[in-house]
Amino acid sequence: MPTYRDEAVVLRTHQLGEADRIVTMLGRSRGKIRAVAKGVRRTSSRFGSRLEPAMVVDLQCYEGRSLDVVQQAESIGAYGAAIATDYSGFTAANVILETADRLTDEASLPQYLLLVGALRALARQDHDSSLVLDSYLLRALSIAGWAPSFEDCAVTGAPGPHTAFVAQLGGMVADEVAPPGVPRLTFETIELLGALLSGDWIVADAAEQRTRGQASGVIAAYVQWHLERGLKSLHHLDRTGRAPAATG
Repeated sequence: MPTYRDEAVVLRTHQLGEADRIVTMLGRSRGKIRAVAKGVRRTSSRFGSRLEPAMVVDLQCYEGRSLDVVQQAESIGAYGAAIATDYSGFTAANVILETADRLTDEASLPQYLLLVGALRALARQDHDSSLVLDSYLLRALSIAGWAPSFEDCAVTGAPGPHTAFVAQLGGMVADEVAPPGVPRLTFETIELLGALLSGDWIVADAAEQRTRGQASGVIAAYVQWHLERGLKSLHHLDRTGRAPAATG
């Protein structure tokens, strides 16, 4: 059977039999990969800990009829272990991995690089885990073709600023097309949303907790609308927040 090699992020795993595991991964070149890791649950396994969620591996598999088979896995980014030490980071990573699983089947280098960057930021605690998650969600949806509008009206194109946000209409909308009772955002929240979408971490890190909370609610609603089925991991998300680790 033909073999292949790819760099991949482990998205999720399922037990198979007494010692095996089905591993779902996002490959840099191949897109979604589902493969059996034989004997991976035995203590003597050569690559058991490398095939856990949020790990980045140099992978070698051979192609099977329904599932591929892992032959080799070398660690490139051992982010899973570091992320697991912080509960807020751990819950954020679960949402990120589930979103990547839902959004990406075919190969997408931008989606892959965005996913690796988000996991790296969580592992290093570069920023508040909630900010990392929200930035990832906005940018992942944008790559998938659902970029929200936070400036001009998403319906009429009228220049902003606007304060009404409607997930079903694509973002901020002018007053004349805003449905009754639609949520109104503060200008600080709108600025934060734009910063998270563009990756402006100076603005994002400086945002107050109340502003972050409103932005997170908007992003969650936008994601849930476009993914049709809700993200299960969102229910376990820790939004308490934490300050980024000090750097010297």
